[in-house]
Parts: sequence; structure tokens; C-alpha cells
Amino acid sequence: MQLVYSFIIPVYNRPDEVEELLYSFSKMETTIPSEIVIIEDGSTILCEAVCKRFAKELNISYYFKENSGPGDSRNYGMRKAKGNYFIILDSDCILPTHYLDTVDSFLQENYVDCYGGADAAHASFTSLQKAINYTMTSFFTTGGIRGSKKSVSKFEPRSFNMGISKKVFEVTGGYSKIHPGEDPDLSHRILKSGFNTSFLPDAYVYHKRRISWDKFYQQVRKFGLVRPILSSWHPEAAKITFWLPTLFVLFVLSSLFMGLVVNMVFLLPLLAYLCLLFTDSLLKNKSVKVAVLSVAAVFVQFFGYGVAFFKSTYFIRFLGRDPKKQFPFLFFK
Repeated sequence: MQLVYSFIIPVYNRPDEVEELLYSFSKMETTIPSEIVIIEDGSTILCEAVCKRFAKELNISYYFKENSGPGDSRNYGMRKAKGNYFIILDSDCILPTHYLDTVDSFLQENYVDCYGGADAAHASFTSLQKAINYTMTSFFTTGGIRGSKKSVSKFEPRSFNMGISKKVFEVTGGYSKIHPGEDPDLSHRILKSGFNTSFLPDAYVYHKRRISWDKFYQQVRKFGLVRPILSSWHPEAAKITFWLPTLFVLFVLSSLFMGLVVNMVFLLPLLAYLCLLFTDSLLKNKSVKVAVLSVAAVFVQFFGYGVAFFKSTYFIRFLGRDPKKQFPFLFFK
């Protein structure tokens, strides 16, 4: 089967991000034909002019629709796309020059109907962006599920860097209305439908993440709220490891209490873990500042996710509440 690729990119009020992404498309070292589908999700700050500037060198299809969330916008883009294999990206990504060649080479030799790639930190990223990238990809924080092939048993792609065949879209119906969480939900339904998934470590993107400490906290907090909902929808996918951030919160609080009230020696395990994170980040990023920020980001990530996960588990799993009524802000209508 000849593969014709359509990149599916929803955007909301981010013309600057789209310009960076399209510029990276223009620098890709490939002769493989492809289509770039930009879906303006009810934006008030449009990127249409940016798309027109690149129209002569890139095959861009631009669509404007009412705001309905990233998942529904991706579905809209896939319905409009001309290709038979869809590559889904977030608008805050930048592509390395080899990206499409890497994807195509793999699929030509080891075809799968769904793949996911890693995210990486570009040299131009801020120290905070690099620190957050570290906490989201490190083996010592997340098990490396976003960045290490060895850490993935049955990979569940995420939509900042994900490919699915047109057949997968037709069978599954695409993304649901939940957000965040629409991508792991789709990944579970893809696996349930009998399709194979694969991780392509060399098909990475530079994921900028439009981030501040507050935005990062809100992001991981929503991830924590969503996870028990997804586990109730897909109980076979529930893992004991989902509890680790919550256990980290209890570990930190108990270490501080025992260290300050009983004996300072109780602080040593926590300090050892933080030293491990600092050293690992320092070796990877070659920056003391990024290493310090990485330690801070771990606390934001684990406390934001862990507390929210426990709260959502209590309401959804123990009390049996309706997720849409308990957490309506996690769902688009």
C-alpha cells in the first residue's frame, strides 16, 4: 500500500507557534509528498496569514471551525485530509529535518497502523522548558515512557507526536470529548480494536510546551484527575504505578514530619532521591540551573498529579460519581 501522509495540527490562538512549526516543515530533508492540515479551533487570533506565507513551498490545507477542543478538531482534520495515514502533532512542536523520512522508512519496513514518537528538548528552549521536559521524560520520574524505548512494554502513543492509519480512524471514530486524556483513551481503543502500536524513538519532535509554573501545575493536575476516569473506562489498562505520584506526596510529607519531629536521618532517603534527580538532569542538560529547576519541577509534577489523582479516585472509583458531572471542565460538549 502506498502511504500518503497528512499532518493533522489543531491550533487555538497560537500563530507564532504555527509559524515555527511550518518553518521546521520547510527545512525537512525529504522528497516524500505530504499534506499539512491546520485546524483553527475557534481562535480569535488567527494563523491563516502565517499559513498563506508558507503556501508556495508547503502543501497546506487550512480550515476554521467553531471551538470544540483539540480532540474533536483532530477528528475534523482527519475527515478533511486527503492522505491515508495521519500524523498528529501539537502546534507547540518543532520537527527535526529527518522526521518524515524516519517515519516513512520505519513504516515501509515494519508497517503498523499506529505509532508514537518521543519528545525532546531543543537547544533553543528556555531553562524551564528543558527542566519540565526532563521531568516528563526521565526514567527516574515517569519511567521514561515519553522518551525511552526500553521503558515501553505496550506503547500508548500521545497526540503531540502520533501516527494512525485512516483505517484506525474509521474503526475507532477518533478522539473522544475528554481533555486532557483524549489521546490515552484513543490509544486504549486502538489496542482493543486489534491494531498494533509501535514506538519510534528516532521520530522525535521538539515539544516546546507553552509553559510556566502555574500552567505546568494545572496541566499535571488535570492529568491526575483524568487518569481514574480512563481507568474506569478501560479497567484492563489500570496500573499500580499510577499511584506512584500520590505515594511520593505521602513519602515527602512523612519524611518531613519524621525528620523534623523524630530524627533528621529520616530525611536522607528523600535527599538521596533529589540528589539523584539533580545529578541525572545535570549530566543530560549540562546546566546547573536546569538541574535545580528539574528538582523543583518534580515536586510540582508529583504533587499536582498525585493529589488530583487521589481526589478523582475517591469521587469516581469509590463514590461512583459521573465524571462529566463531577469534573465538567474536563469535557467538551
